[in-house]
Amino acid sequence: MKKLSLSLLMAFSMTGITHAATSTVPGDAPDPNLWLENIDGAKQLDWVRARNAETVKQYAETPDFKLLDARILEVLDSNARIPFVAKLGDHYYNFWRDKEHPRGLWRRTSPAEYRKAQPDWETVIDLDALAKAENENWVWHGAECLKPDNRRCLVMLSRGGADADVMREFDLPTKQFVKDGFTLPEAKTQVSWKDRDALYVATDFGPGSMTASSYPRIVKEWKRGTPLSTATVVYEGKHEDMSISAYRDHTPGFERDFVHRQMAFYDSESFLRSKDGKLVKIDVPSDATTDVHREWLLVTPRSDWSVGGKTYKAGSLLAARFDDYMAGKRELLVLFEPTQTTALDAYSWTRHHLILNVMDNVVNRLEVLTPQAGAWKRESLGGAPALSTIAAAGVDADENDEYFLTVSGFLQPTTLYAGTLGQGEPQAIKHSPSFFDASRYQVSQHFATSKDGTRVPYFEIAPKGLKADGKNPTLQYGYGGFEISLQPTYSGTIGRAWLDKGGVYVIANIRGGGEYGPRWHKAALKAERLRAYEDFAAVSEDLIKRGITSPAHLGAMGGSNGGLLMGNMLTLYPQLYGAIVSQVALLDMQRYTHLSAGASWIAEYGDPDKAEEWAWIRTFSPYFNAKAGQKYPPVLFTTSTRDDRVGPVHARKMYAKLAGLGYDTAFYENIEGGHGAAADNKQSAFMNALGYTYLWEHVK
Repeated sequence: MKKLSLSLLMAFSMTGITHAATSTVPGDAPDPNLWLENIDGAKQLDWVRARNAETVKQYAETPDFKLLDARILEVLDSNARIPFVAKLGDHYYNFWRDKEHPRGLWRRTSPAEYRKAQPDWETVIDLDALAKAENENWVWHGAECLKPDNRRCLVMLSRGGADADVMREFDLPTKQFVKDGFTLPEAKTQVSWKDRDALYVATDFGPGSMTASSYPRIVKEWKRGTPLSTATVVYEGKHEDMSISAYRDHTPGFERDFVHRQMAFYDSESFLRSKDGKLVKIDVPSDATTDVHREWLLVTPRSDWSVGGKTYKAGSLLAARFDDYMAGKRELLVLFEPTQTTALDAYSWTRHHLILNVMDNVVNRLEVLTPQAGAWKRESLGGAPALSTIAAAGVDADENDEYFLTVSGFLQPTTLYAGTLGQGEPQAIKHSPSFFDASRYQVSQHFATSKDGTRVPYFEIAPKGLKADGKNPTLQYGYGGFEISLQPTYSGTIGRAWLDKGGVYVIANIRGGGEYGPRWHKAALKAERLRAYEDFAAVSEDLIKRGITSPAHLGAMGGSNGGLLMGNMLTLYPQLYGAIVSQVALLDMQRYTHLSAGASWIAEYGDPDKAEEWAWIRTFSPYFNAKAGQKYPPVLFTTSTRDDRVGPVHARKMYAKLAGLGYDTAFYENIEGGHGAAADNKQSAFMNALGYTYLWEHVK
C-alpha cells in the first residue's frame, strides 16, 4: 500500500491536552461551557456519567436494544471472520479479538497452515493476560520488528485506546519482553529500528520538545544501554511544524536512513541521511508524497508539477531511479495519470512488480506494472464485480511476488485470495461468513447534482421491490475529508442493524474525500468547506425527490470529520432529517486548534485564530452556529474520554449548548476507547447499537 497514508498522520496526539480556555476572536460572547474542556476533572466526569445514565435509561434498556447489541457483538466476535495477516520472517502474524479474548491475542502460524480452514495458531502475546497481570487496560497498537531476521520487535500498547503509547522491546523467539530492553513511557511516539542496538526515537523529551500540534518536534538516535536523556539529536523541527520522524529502510542491499519533516498535514519534506549524519533533501514539491523502494523513487504530487520541461498532473504516480534523481536527473516515468473519473487508490510492491489499485467512479480495478527499460510493462490483475471493491497487496516485497487479494461488496462477504504474480490465477483461501440474507437487497449507484452543478455519486442498498412512497427509513452516511474514500464493503453490522430491520442504507461520496483524487479533496478544503455539506444535502434531496424517503424518515450518521459533517447538517440543513448521530466529532471550530491534536488539521480547515480565516470557518462551525428558535431534528453525540485525537470536548459542549437551548438531544461518552470510541468488541457493539437504536427511534 502507499507507504505514508495522510489519514494515518491523525493517529498521534497527547492525552487530554487543552490550551488556555479563552475566546480567540474579539467581540465573541464568553463560552459558558468552557468548564467541560477539563477532560479528566472529577466534576466533568460526574457530569459525563450523569448524561450517560440518562441516555442508557432512554435508549439502551429496551429488549430491542439488547437484542441488537447481542447480534452486533456476535458479528464482531465471530470465529468465522477472516484472520488477516502480515508476514514476518517465516510466519504469518495476526491480531485477534473474540469472546474469550476481548483485549486480543497476537498470534502466528505458518503460511501452509494459514491456508487451512482452521489453522493452528501459536499465541505470541495474550493481551488479556498481560493486562490482568499488570492491572492495566491495555489496547493493542501494533509492533515494529527488525528486518531481516525479525527477532526483536517494538510493541506499542495503549491505555484505554488512546493514541499515546507505551513502547516495550519484545523477543519473538522466546515470546518474552526483553529484560532491560528498550522501553518508552506513555507519549505520542514515533519509533523505528536503526539496528539491533539503536533506535530512531521521536517522542516527548520534555518541555519544548513537542510541536504546536502536540506531535514530536525532535527525533534522536538512542543507543542500547544508555539513558534516553543522552540520545543524540538527529533532526530538530520548528514549533509550528506538525511532526518529525526518522527511519531506516532495511531492504537488503538498499539500506538507507531517512528523516521526515511534516510541516502541515499536506506539506512535508524528506531527507536522505548519510552515515556522517548529513541530510540531503529529496527535491520534490512539499505537497507531494514520496516512497523509496529498492532502486526506485515514487512520487505522487497533489498539485500539477512542472519539472524537467514537462508538467505532471496532480494525483499522478511517477517513477525515477533514486540514485539518478538524487544526482540531479529528472527523468520521470508516468505510471498512472488520473482522468475525470479515475484516481489512484493505493499501490503495493512485490519483489519484481508494482500493483496499482485504481478507482473509476469509486469502483476498483487492479493493474500490475513491471519495471523495464522505457515504459513499464502493464497488465491487468482484474476488476471488481459490479459496485464492489477489489484490493491487492504484496506479501513480502523483499523476497517474492506473492500477493493477497480481497473482493468485497455491500452484499458480498469478503473473500481472500492468494496468488503469485506470473503464476496463474489466485486461489480463494478464506471466506467471510454471511451475517444477513443479502438476496433480499440490491445495490445501485446514483448521481446527485450539487448546488454548483457538480455530479456527486452515492451508493444505495435497498430492499428489492422498494416502493417509492417516501416512507422508507433511510440512513445516509458520509465523511468528506482528508482525501479518504468511502468504497463498497461488506458490513454484517449494517446488515443486521439497518437493512434487516427494513431500512435503506446510503453512502454519499461527497467532495473532501478521495474518490476522484486530490482535485475532489481540494474542492472542499478550507474556505470551500461548504461544498462538502452542499453535496451531502444534494444526495439527501435526491433521495427525497426519487421517493426513496422523506425528511421524517431520513437519518444521517458520521464520525470524526464525518461528525463535523453531521453537526453542519444539523445547523445548516435541519429540514432534511428526522434524526442525526454525530460520533467522535469536531464541532467547535473556533477552539479546535486548542483542543487535543486539532492544530494538526489547520491545512484541512483553516486557522480560526486568524480573523480573515475565522470569517469563513465560522460558516461551518456547528457549535458557533447553533442557536435558539430553530427546528433542529433530534441528535445524539457519542464520544470517548480517552479520545486524545479529536477529544470528547466538542461533543460535551455541543450537547450542553443544545440541551440548554431546549432541543431534543442525547449524549454518551465511553470512558475508554480512544478515537474509535471503543476499546474492545463489546464496547464497539454497544456504541454501534446505541447509534442505530437512536435513529430507529426517530425515523421509523
